[in-house]
Amino acid sequence: MSYPNNNPDKITMQSMQADRPLFIAVIFLVVIGLMAIFSASAPKCIDMGLNPARFLIQQILGVVVGLVGMKFLANFHYKKLMTYTLPFAVFVIIMLVMVKVAGTTVNGAQRWINLGPLSLQPSEFAKPAVAMLLAGVFYKDANLFDSNKIVTAFIPILIMVGLIFTQPNLSMVLLLLAMSTAIYICAGGSIMLIVYGMCAFIPLLLWKGLKGYQSSRITTWLHPEADPLGAGYNIIQSLVAFASGGLYGVGYGSSKQKLAWLPEAHTDFIYAVIGEEHGFIGCLLIICLFWTILQRGFLIACKCQDMYGKLLALGLTFSICFQGFLNMWVASSFVPATGVPMPFISYGGSSVMVSLWMVGIILNISKDNVKRVRFGNVRSIQ
Repeated sequence: MSYPNNNPDKITMQSMQADRPLFIAVIFLVVIGLMAIFSASAPKCIDMGLNPARFLIQQILGVVVGLVGMKFLANFHYKKLMTYTLPFAVFVIIMLVMVKVAGTTVNGAQRWINLGPLSLQPSEFAKPAVAMLLAGVFYKDANLFDSNKIVTAFIPILIMVGLIFTQPNLSMVLLLLAMSTAIYICAGGSIMLIVYGMCAFIPLLLWKGLKGYQSSRITTWLHPEADPLGAGYNIIQSLVAFASGGLYGVGYGSSKQKLAWLPEAHTDFIYAVIGEEHGFIGCLLIICLFWTILQRGFLIACKCQDMYGKLLALGLTFSICFQGFLNMWVASSFVPATGVPMPFISYGGSSVMVSLWMVGIILNISKDNVKRVRFGNVRSIQ
């Protein structure tokens, strides 16, 4: 880009502010999430003899840590992350090993580490770790058989995926694989190679990988009415919540399903509570906000001037939005139950904290995309 030659002393260049629509959409989701968590969890807390705002307070702590990290990462140049990628991946692997050694088991899954009053879910940290690893090795080319890529990226990713699979947490494994596939394809990878890999992986997973409860989820999804008081109970109650909400909902705090009928109302099925209390309009608002994040994140990736930033923004955006839409699909019975929380909305300190950190990285990439050049009263965009 060329600049006018006259009055060069008036020419100033500054980085553009972070993408405002993306930031606003995320803040809206966080606020909606806090309101929904309080509404969905207060009856459960009262029934347990606890402070009705206990889950809300814990979520606010996660939001505060997440916002602080988001602000830091939004001002920390994303290219510097390449230096910390491998150490961060090793840190995530160590935390996942700690889960196997001294993790907390909830509902048959060992996924959490208790650190005093805090509880961390290390698998959430694997999402940015995988995105950073793949962006760091695919920004030059998409060759899968490079020995350097195998050692520095693929082996750590396989270790993380293997440890997460044994928790068991198949939904997170599928999310990481989907994100990895998206990054690989956008880096110029072979689509046919992906097709061949899926043809080999899916039958093997169905034959050897699925646990009994995981395969039963598919059967339950197809015929929830076959066991309405057992395996099909959750999804039936979720659909009842959506049906009760209608177009405008029954009003904030007035959900009946959350009182005794809908399990995990503040986590996996919080979207159903929102649907009952705020109706189709409330559900549509959530969809639009996630669609805004998807659109802005992909636009930031397209405008980024270097391939590393493109792939990193794409991978992080895909992870957040795919997980969000997957949670909606599960609550609406479009896909079998997976157990993934909705980013920014569902209760979970690790989830909201890591999601906000990932947004901070995307915002930093957006700041580096466009420069504003001011010459007197004339502004031009590069």
